[in-house]
Amino acid sequence: MAAVAKKSSRVGLFDELRGFAIICMVVYHAMYDLKYLHGVDVPIFFESWFDVIRDIFAGMFMFISGAVCKYSSNNIKRGVQCFFIGMLMTFIMPFFTNGTILFGILHFMGVCMMLYGLAESFLSKIPSIVGISVCVFLFIFTMNIAKGYLGFGGFALIEIPQQAYDVGVLFPLGLKNAYFWSSDYFPLLPWMFVFFAGSFFGVYAKNGDLPKWTYPVHLPWLATVGKYTIWIYILHQPILYFTFNLIFN
Repeated sequence: MAAVAKKSSRVGLFDELRGFAIICMVVYHAMYDLKYLHGVDVPIFFESWFDVIRDIFAGMFMFISGAVCKYSSNNIKRGVQCFFIGMLMTFIMPFFTNGTILFGILHFMGVCMMLYGLAESFLSKIPSIVGISVCVFLFIFTMNIAKGYLGFGGFALIEIPQQAYDVGVLFPLGLKNAYFWSSDYFPLLPWMFVFFAGSFFGVYAKNGDLPKWTYPVHLPWLATVGKYTIWIYILHQPILYFTFNLIFN
């Protein structure tokens, strides 16, 4: 008879999905390096529709990272460490590629973890279904911030002054000017609401309320990959860089 999920039990499916997401990210970055550093174009990875696929996998990673915050006793510390690693990537990446990372996934995750840690006592009082619903609403409401407005679809409810974009330092919020460029960029708006939706969903996971089949590990190797996503993120670009240099130079 299958064991009943206990409170605080780890969700094996989370690790497996994170492992799958990080593998997809490594493949995407490999295609990016091949095109922009070595002139080898794999068209499917750079068609506009593929950006949607990329964002789905990134969103899945954010959502799960938000969910596992419910298992941590010190999210502020985790956030500081994650952000620090992101800053290391900012300074190191120019030595391996022609670009840099100004507010990539690690910067984003670090800030979200810190924000969650600071607001955890307040957020824990909000019913999970309400929190998830509000996060979905706010994600849709802010998803067009790069186009200069807040609203739904093509309907602008609040026009954002151009001066907010021209300032140049508000890119972590999604207010980037025409000169901004980052090889990996996930601003707080709208993406932070995916992370926080995951944190509310994590309540169900920690309480053992998810389907029983989500708790055991089904693919151990993939779950192991999912447990070391930060290290994979740190090491994969240098490995890709040196590997491709050996092949093409």
